[in-house]
Parts: sequence; C-alpha cells; structure tokens
Amino acid sequence: IIGTTNPDVMEIMKQLYAPFMRKSSRILYMDPASAELTKYAANVMLATRISFMNELSGLCEKFGADIEKVRGGIGSDGRIGNSFLFAGVGYGGSCFPKDVSALIHIGQSNDYPMTIAQSVQRINYGQQDRFSDKIIQYFHGREKQTQLGVWGLAFKARTDDIRESPAIRCVRRFVEAGIKVVAYDPQAAGGDLQGTIRRVANGYDVLAGSDALVIFTDWQEFRTPDFEEIAAKLSKPVIFDGRNLYDPKFVRRFGIEYHSIGRPVS
Repeated sequence: IIGTTNPDVMEIMKQLYAPFMRKSSRILYMDPASAELTKYAANVMLATRISFMNELSGLCEKFGADIEKVRGGIGSDGRIGNSFLFAGVGYGGSCFPKDVSALIHIGQSNDYPMTIAQSVQRINYGQQDRFSDKIIQYFHGREKQTQLGVWGLAFKARTDDIRESPAIRCVRRFVEAGIKVVAYDPQAAGGDLQGTIRRVANGYDVLAGSDALVIFTDWQEFRTPDFEEIAAKLSKPVIFDGRNLYDPKFVRRFGIEYHSIGRPVS
C-alpha cells in the first residue's frame, strides 16, 4: 500500500520494489488518508476476530459449549476461514493494541465513534481481567499464602516482546492481590515486573512450591510438557491454560485439574 498522489513518487516506489515484483505487481497506490485507514483497518479486522472468539468463549463457559469445537465448525466455512479464530487470554504486542487505539482516536477526532473498535478493545482487556479474576477467586482468602508458576511473559511465542502482553497485565494483578509469582519465559524479560516476581531459567523450576501453573504464551516447549513432572512438583496439580494448548481429557489422566478458555473444567 503506497499512500501518494504524486506520479514521480509512484515511479520511484515502482522501481524500488521492482526486484520483489517480478511475477506480478502487488503494489496498490492510493491517497494518503486511504492508505492510513487501510493499515489501521486491516489490523483492527484481525483483532476483531480475536475479540469475537474471546467473547464467544465466555458464552461457551456459561452455555456448556466448547469453543474449540465451535472454532472448528465456523472455520470450516470458506467465507470465514480458520485464521485468527483462536480464543485465549487476549492479544497484545506493538501492532493490534496501537492500531485499535489509533482507529478509535481517528473516529473521535472526526466526530464519528468507532463503536466496533471500542468494543474490540474493551473485550480484549476484559478477557485478560476475566482470566486473572478467575485465578484470584480460586485462591480467595489464601492469596498471601499462594504462589503461582507462570509459563510465558511475551505476548506471543518466538519473540521477547512484552508490550501490551496479557501476561504482564495479569501477573501485575496477581501481585497486587498478594500472590507470589515465579515466572519462566525463554526470551522475554519481565519489564517493570522486575523485583516483584521471581524469574527462573527452566520451565519446570516454576513448579516447586507453586499452587498452580498458569500458561500465557504458546511457546513450542510448552505444547508437549511432562505432565507427570507437573503433577508431582506442584503443591496441588492445577493448570490454568490461557492458550488452550492441551486436550482436557488427556491432562485429566495425570490427576491434574485443568482450567482453559471456553471449555468445561476437567
């Protein structure tokens, strides 16, 4: 997307990108205002899919449905597709939160409220708070005697980026409630949480002395863990999975109480 109405600029950009466009041109020229809105609208559209699935996951928990089965069903419709339909603890990073906020701001500046974008933002923060509230409520009355082991601080796998990470927001709420937190992430640092939580160098080191394992990031090493070791090392074998990484029936075989997003507790 090139935002310009200047023919000279168009020609310069055409020559600049020519080595990458040998088979066909993928450049779209448009006025700067349209280019700006295109960029924001693309990310807000994707964020909308995530927030819709997250809101639907809450209804699934009330209605007795399974969000993973619902996702498979609606994703099989070619008009919808499978991308960005995974329910979880919310989106983060440097793009989606910023671009949702930007579109909301542009709407406000032009006296045209972007109500869908506002709802997407509200649902995203609400999903993070709903997940952390569930955990805090689980240990109600015992917060100061509770320790949580946390897997993942980055907003997604394969990055050290913690900007707008749901993990950071939730862990901060745990600490404010008086809960101790031991965290592991293979790449991400703890940001302003440094000094308020304990970091360890191995994922299984968060388990000893912890009353539950909380998963925020879908790192590959978290996808096939040693459930026997988890069950043996936790003070009580409980997992709160913010990314729906596991099959509830399989986890239950190890005597682990398993809480996920939009699925029955097992």
